[in-house]
Amino acid sequence: MIAIRSARAEDAAAIAAIYAPFVQGGTVSFETDAPDTRAMRSRMTASDGLYPWIVATNGDAEGGVLGYAYATRFRDRPAYRYVVETSIYMAGDAQRQGAGRLLYEALVDTLRAQGFTQAIGVISLPNEASITLHEQTGFRRAGVYREIGFKMGRWIDVGYWQCVLNASAVPPVEPRPFSAVGVVRD
Repeated sequence: MIAIRSARAEDAAAIAAIYAPFVQGGTVSFETDAPDTRAMRSRMTASDGLYPWIVATNGDAEGGVLGYAYATRFRDRPAYRYVVETSIYMAGDAQRQGAGRLLYEALVDTLRAQGFTQAIGVISLPNEASITLHEQTGFRRAGVYREIGFKMGRWIDVGYWQCVLNASAVPPVEPRPFSAVGVVRD
């Protein structure tokens, strides 16, 4: 049984361990040095209670983390504060088992409940599994930047997928903090 919950500080080691292979062994992430537990915990707390970090666990008493998803600020300028960038990473043995979709759906539902208007998924290409996951959870292709990342001896294209979360009201409604909403599963 898969359980979805808010990430906790003590999940940082598991989250760092899940992320490390994506940094070290491929082009899914453009980082070149995998963050350690302390750095990952710092990233989690940097969300200041506004942006969600959630995990999928195997649901048993130990609650082993199978994957994590989170949202961050899309851009630094204040006019972008209604939009988020989303990410998801699953442990190798948990990929393509359905937990990722449950986790990403919970992230999207949570962002909707918070009042964000758009979510942007950024995908290094090619990556059919990530494209499929994004499109199954309501994202649509928005564009591609050609050859903008150089890693592992080659130039990599980056695709942007966009998901409408809520209507763009005028004036806009300020998003509610994740700390006030919690994980939402519709």
